[in-house]
Amino acid sequence: MELDYKKRDVPKSTITRDHNAIDGPTENVYEAVAILSKRADQIGEDLKIELNEKLEEFATHTESLEEIFENKEQIEVSRFYEALAKPTALSIDEWQKGEIYFRKPEENKENQG
Repeated sequence: MELDYKKRDVPKSTITRDHNAIDGPTENVYEAVAILSKRADQIGEDLKIELNEKLEEFATHTESLEEIFENKEQIEVSRFYEALAKPTALSIDEWQKGEIYFRKPEENKENQG
């Protein structure tokens, strides 16, 4: 499932959340937070790779300080990614919309044995 994180309407600042809405699918707030944390790590890694690919386009193979400080397009790209919602907020949004798939390995073992 390929999602465009840049187009999601997610709060960019901290907001209060109802823990009952968070732990609903698992019925365990700690398990829900662990799932959200893993998904946030995945989103963060995706965004990091995407940003690095875009910044690679601006890479020069010379070590000129003037070129580094004068590259306004590169600065704009970096600012754009800094202004995006944080991976944690994105993962919570996906969770509340039912877009995160999770399974419990211990239940799979019980069903097989």
